[in-house]
Amino acid sequence: MLLDILPQVLVDGLTLGFMYAVVALGYTMVYGILEFINFAHGEIFMVGAFVGTEVLLITDALGALQGMNPFVALFITLLIAMAITGALGVGIERVAYRPLRGAPRLVPLISAIGVSFLLQDLVRFTEAIARNEFYLNSPILFSGSIPLGSIAAIPTKALIVIVLAIVMMISLTLFINKTKWGIAMRAVAQDQSTASLMTINVDKVIMLTFLIGSSLGGATGVLFAQNYGTIDPYIGFILGLKAFTAAVLGGIGNIRGAMVGGVLLGLLESLSGAYMGPLTGGAFGAEYKDVFAFSILILVLLFKPEGLFGEAVKEKV
Repeated sequence: MLLDILPQVLVDGLTLGFMYAVVALGYTMVYGILEFINFAHGEIFMVGAFVGTEVLLITDALGALQGMNPFVALFITLLIAMAITGALGVGIERVAYRPLRGAPRLVPLISAIGVSFLLQDLVRFTEAIARNEFYLNSPILFSGSIPLGSIAAIPTKALIVIVLAIVMMISLTLFINKTKWGIAMRAVAQDQSTASLMTINVDKVIMLTFLIGSSLGGATGVLFAQNYGTIDPYIGFILGLKAFTAAVLGGIGNIRGAMVGGVLLGLLESLSGAYMGPLTGGAFGAEYKDVFAFSILILVLLFKPEGLFGEAVKEKV
């Protein structure tokens, strides 16, 4: 029966949803401060997946991975991926976005799309030279599953994804709400001019925003590679669009909204992929789950463009 697979579908949906949520945080942080969509963020996620996979492949080739504790290996891999993608995000902001600050919104948007294609081609070119292919299979550090009674089982790697995603989201929330830099980020998001008059270095705050958002995106790329195994230079495109959809669903610019929107989208996508075929008599199969996800974006934009947790912006006259 359809209800028999529901617990497993929910587990899969939560795993995917938490990944969407963390990537969506990068979109919503940048939008909250600069009010433009960093469409290169999906490719930063992809770079994190490749960096993490290469670290594990090189470690395995050196023979050091076999005797290493998998939690230690994952921790080191996450640190390296977060450092590289964080630096990449800061570099992109400095080169591609800061010179365009104050330009019409379409200009940095086009720049972001250009950076997105550039990162795709750079990774593809690099991997083609290094390995003569650009589809990589990541060494999986965690195997097995944890049974949830007799109704479902949660893979160990999926549980780690969920736990680490929750830790990252809680840590970011505490940072934004409890630290001096977090308060400065909220002040800059409210009004850049007034924040600068209050001795806040706006450029440093924006740089920190890109550093944190890109680091989280890179870490999520590593978790994605661990959970799904195979990666390619194009994984960031569709996942980035869905994470953007999650950010819009929750309310673009709203941290809590990005989290909730990501989890909701993951659950809805997983449920549609599992049940759309049986409920429609085979007319629509699991391959239409992407159509379902983007239909949600259209409906949100039509009926509640500010999102579930966003506030309608009133134009000043």
